[in-house]
Amino acid sequence: MLNAETFVTKEKGIGGQIRVKYEDFYVEEIPEIIPTGEGPNTWLFIEKLGRTTLDVVLDIARELHLDRKRMGFAGMKDKKAITRQWICVSNFEPENLESLKNNFHNVEFLKVTKNQKKLRMGQLIGNKFKILIKDIDDSVYAAEIAQSVLEQLQKVGTPNYYGWQRFGKPRTNTHLVGRALIDNDLEKTVGAYIGNPYPGEPDNVKIARQAYDDGNLEKSYELMPTRMRYERMMLRTLLKEQKKRNVLDDASYKKALYALPKPLSRMFVHAYQSYLFNMAVSQRVKLGIDKFVEGDIVIDNEEHLINDLSIDGAQELISNFEAHPTAPLFGSKVPLAAGELGVMENQILVDEGISHENFVCPKFPKLGSHGLRRAIRFKIWDVSAKSTSDGNVLVEFSIPKGCYATAVLREIMKNETV
Repeated sequence: MLNAETFVTKEKGIGGQIRVKYEDFYVEEIPEIIPTGEGPNTWLFIEKLGRTTLDVVLDIARELHLDRKRMGFAGMKDKKAITRQWICVSNFEPENLESLKNNFHNVEFLKVTKNQKKLRMGQLIGNKFKILIKDIDDSVYAAEIAQSVLEQLQKVGTPNYYGWQRFGKPRTNTHLVGRALIDNDLEKTVGAYIGNPYPGEPDNVKIARQAYDDGNLEKSYELMPTRMRYERMMLRTLLKEQKKRNVLDDASYKKALYALPKPLSRMFVHAYQSYLFNMAVSQRVKLGIDKFVEGDIVIDNEEHLINDLSIDGAQELISNFEAHPTAPLFGSKVPLAAGELGVMENQILVDEGISHENFVCPKFPKLGSHGLRRAIRFKIWDVSAKSTSDGNVLVEFSIPKGCYATAVLREIMKNETV
């Protein structure tokens, strides 16, 4: 995991591989709201395989000839997995979906119902996982180790690292797009997304990206595979700008960014914040993931700051999972810890050559961020690890929303496959 350097468990790790097949990785939302069956909004409980949430949402909106803004979901789910989640279509009758149920590649409509309220981002408790770990020498022994690790994590918490999904893999560059944004360079931001070919990509994609870097937008658009829908959205916008004005400037690049779905464009600065956050967590976890350290900023389970706590009082809350030490998601207004912890956090900014003011993003303030304090750990529950008859290890656990299963798997496997 990018910038994740510290473990909290001492076991050697069982190694192995995940996602040998997408079907090996199962995720299901734990919803905050259950639809009532009545109301003006249609809720869809879907199962998808090998598709991003955003792709499915855009496909449904296109087929129904609806503005994508009428589509809602609680969280983005893995592409390389079987996932189940709710999607909402506002002010829409369920009957109008009947003809569409068989029109979507690798998407099954498990339930269609109504609800009075719309579904908003973040309206879920968490996610439950069932994951097969393969290519293991002794699955019985490995399952014992995995169970021990899971039980330890239940007691002290799991490091709250952001996983590869946040940054992209094999093309790990979302945080680089975000860095260009906070550097206030819109041309570089767009170029980092459309151009900048990566070694692990297919050759035809590399050629299309290189064409963009060479300044040949038409060739880049012609060569860019249709599955690269977001790159093509931006390229179409830039080509229109180039034809209309014969020049590309900040206004052109801003339009290209506006062409992207909001959840995607907002991810860029968030990804760079996540990149820095993983650095901060790696350092803070070394001091004790379940320990209060002088200078810590502590939050409760609703992410509210807890002030005026004694050391003993803070430690008791942390030990009971009622509060958590934090690290910064750096932004224009985020507070830093006190004392030596604050020095440690500020050094990350110094090493990166940035300051809080960078996160204002004056050329595109809608994508800027004030920042916040985020817990350095998360709680897991309903844990188990079992050896399967075919020599694999099946692990199951649930985690809160916004946290990454790969942070748990990293402690079990202790290798780079997560």
